[in-house]
Amino acid sequence: MRGAKIGLRARHEADVPVLHAGLYDDVATRSRADSRPWRPIPPSAQSPYAVAEPSDNAACFSVVELDSQALAGEALLWRIDTHNRTAHLGISLLPDYRGRGYGSDVVRVLCEYGFAVRGLQRLQVETLADNAPMIAAATNAGFTIEGTIRRSAWVYGAFADEVVLGLLAHEWTL
Repeated sequence: MRGAKIGLRARHEADVPVLHAGLYDDVATRSRADSRPWRPIPPSAQSPYAVAEPSDNAACFSVVELDSQALAGEALLWRIDTHNRTAHLGISLLPDYRGRGYGSDVVRVLCEYGFAVRGLQRLQVETLADNAPMIAAATNAGFTIEGTIRRSAWVYGAFADEVVLGLLAHEWTL
């Protein structure tokens, strides 16, 4: 699937070490992106970015820059609930691709996948309250800030607030 600047494609084996080094091994950044505590993963263990079989519960993509076809990060719908037709949306861009306007494009393409392809009725984003780029990417794609969950995330030594954003299928425009 393609946006204006990026494409989403299936994860390739060659993506895994790049994503692992650029997104997982940066402890402070990874601690902000995942509610689970960071743990060292030995080279013999499976990376959280490993290519997985298709699942009804998650759809994981690699993000590529359209002009260069270079790997720019990952994007996913997770905790997909086929009964209630809801999912959570997440993105993580490699450091060299942050601040270049790709986030909004990735969110829009994930919305297209969730609403047009999967037939979902609600997408949700939870992010740290100080994650201005993700909040901007989501609101630019039509998400509404629905609330703040105070001091709900333990992030690298301190509690932080989280913001919840939602978008319903009937509010989404292609």
